[in-house]
Amino acid sequence: MSLTGAVVAAGALVTGYTVTAEPEAAASATEVPTNTVAVEKGTVTQRFRISGTYGFDGSYTIVHRGAAGILTGTARAGSTVRRGGVLYRVDGAPVRLLYGNVPAYRDLDVSVTDGDDVRQLERNLKALGMDPDGEMTVDRDFTAATAAAVKRLQKKWNVTRNGRLTLGTVAFLAGEIRVTEAKIGVGASAGPDQPVLTGTTTRRVVTADLAAEKQNQIKAGDQVSVTVPGAGPVDGEVLEVGKVATSATDDNGNQEPATVRVVMRIGTPKGGATLDQASVQISLATARHDDVLVVPMAALLAAPGTGYRVRLASGAYADVKPGLYDDASGLVEVTGNIRAGDRVEVPAT
Repeated sequence: MSLTGAVVAAGALVTGYTVTAEPEAAASATEVPTNTVAVEKGTVTQRFRISGTYGFDGSYTIVHRGAAGILTGTARAGSTVRRGGVLYRVDGAPVRLLYGNVPAYRDLDVSVTDGDDVRQLERNLKALGMDPDGEMTVDRDFTAATAAAVKRLQKKWNVTRNGRLTLGTVAFLAGEIRVTEAKIGVGASAGPDQPVLTGTTTRRVVTADLAAEKQNQIKAGDQVSVTVPGAGPVDGEVLEVGKVATSATDDNGNQEPATVRVVMRIGTPKGGATLDQASVQISLATARHDDVLVVPMAALLAAPGTGYRVRLASGAYADVKPGLYDDASGLVEVTGNIRAGDRVEVPAT
């Protein structure tokens, strides 16, 4: 029984529950082997399933901002570059990574006007230990103390110590990156504003396109179960649900259904360190009920007319009303004239 079909059917149930003896004619008509299981109190979680991708979050394109030259080296694909690390080299000179959300757009020295790019440079200088005596204030003002910290950094990097950070010697990105591809080969010309590398964050996530009509059924913090190839189910949670739906067209020019992007975090699956862009199956929880009566879905029988019932071990029937269906466990929430500990029939396996 599919979840959607079960929920629709459940909406048509009638109230008023009775236990009645089974008619003899019905007993002879349904001769199937059965076992009995106890009605229990437990937790049911309603879910739906979608396909997704396990890989790395975000994307970056690193563009050369310095003078034209020959690309003499790049960080290798798959490697991680952290604060202060070398992204690539032009004419042998390294271009390094610093953290920040404002892209490099000018030389930075004591002559510049105040700006947020100065603040993020000073944060990096602090993080790299270039202000050991605490003389520099992290603000928007490039001071003599900032220039002194830049000189210490230049000494560490073994470049000219002039207290000036020249445009094109660093790239500001939001954090450490995992290099995915070199856009030009070593030995090729690297001109201003030319893409040199692409990369992603180092955060591993599962992403999926969710039908827009289901956007309001999940939210950040909801629990998920992700089946990873060769590793089985791994638990996780929703990190974010897109706010704006998008749609594309297929090869025939037809508009496809609108979707929103969902990002999820999961535990590290077996072999996860080598997986990238792996297809996965996602089970998303949309509702959860605790401490309710549950029976196996297979125990539900169609009642005469409308609704559902279960057959008790005594041979009597009890009308029940299903609540949430939990496809993962095979259980369904029920209410009616039954109690925890009652035994109900299920098909023998």
